[in-house]
Amino acid sequence: MEHLTFDYPAQRAVTTRAHVGVVGSGDLEVLLSPAENGAALTAHVVVRTSVDGYSHIWKSVLDRFFTRYDGAVQIEINDFGATPGVVALRLAEAIEAAEQGDDA
Repeated sequence: MEHLTFDYPAQRAVTTRAHVGVVGSGDLEVLLSPAENGAALTAHVVVRTSVDGYSHIWKSVLDRFFTRYDGAVQIEINDFGATPGVVALRLAEAIEAAEQGDDA
């Protein structure tokens, strides 16, 4: 099991939480929450994965995601062998769920 962390600059505060996906064969769960109060505008990502040795792939997927997303969030990803496409899909779903929560 590998534990990875990544940080990205952010431009705006996020006020809602989201939870998408499940931890299961070939899938993953994404938990998104607002960045901690008092923290600089940054996004902090923690990845717990059952597959070792792919930190460069995680970095690439997250780098691409954060070129489009500018929210100050904490993201926890619990992975059980998801492909990069599934990772990107779950991240997009989490953002959509959080943004819909802002409208409620």
